[in-house]
Amino acid sequence: MGPTGRQSPSSLPVPAGGPCLLLLFCLRLGASCPQNCQCPDHAGALAVHCSARGLQEVPKDIPTDTVLLKLDANKIARIPNGAFQHLYQLRELDLSQNAIETIGPAAFSGLAGGLRLLDLSHNRLRRIPKDALGKLSAKIRLAHNPLHCECALQEALWELKLDPDSVDEIACHTSVQEEYVGKPLIQALDSGVSFCSVHHKTTDVAMLVTMFGWFAMVITYVVYYVRQNQEDARRHLEYLKSLPSTPVSKDPTSPAP
Repeated sequence: MGPTGRQSPSSLPVPAGGPCLLLLFCLRLGASCPQNCQCPDHAGALAVHCSARGLQEVPKDIPTDTVLLKLDANKIARIPNGAFQHLYQLRELDLSQNAIETIGPAAFSGLAGGLRLLDLSHNRLRRIPKDALGKLSAKIRLAHNPLHCECALQEALWELKLDPDSVDEIACHTSVQEEYVGKPLIQALDSGVSFCSVHHKTTDVAMLVTMFGWFAMVITYVVYYVRQNQEDARRHLEYLKSLPSTPVSKDPTSPAP
């Protein structure tokens, strides 16, 4: 009690459990956001913004209750297996404007049921990792990647749910059919183009060449075998001719052979 009869701040009553709850709240705030990232409220849920932080890999300390994760405009080149497997509540994942070239087949394991949007635009993907993306129900953005238009890409796109707002920006950087280089992929497919028909034709030609090669080998072997037998028969006949002939006796008293 102070000289004026007022209670000092240190002697003010504190609600039971107050310091502990405050400490736990502070600890949660300190542990909930990865270093150099921001974690604003997103419609009452946790959002983690790690945009343009110079990251070269996916952070490993992302809170498990993250709903929105922005990793765009970094230097990430590879998404390993299980990179987000603990983020069961994740709904939106932004990986755009990185340097992603490879994605592990199980990179998005654990997200198949809940993820609603996956942004992979403006990266360095040449081929679509069907094993990694095929199980997702999310809308996927793939615009502005140096994609190689071939049968495998066409078959992969059939299994994906592409974002309709950016699907027209997916173009062929290279192609098995050179006339489609630089052109929108979906536009080419909608016009009836099939990159798989080229693949099948190439395969058929390869099979024909292989079969012709085997046929030529068999014919060559048969010709060699026949000529070798003819040569052996000729040498055997010459050998028989070279044998001395035995005169036949005409004496009736000579014993019969």
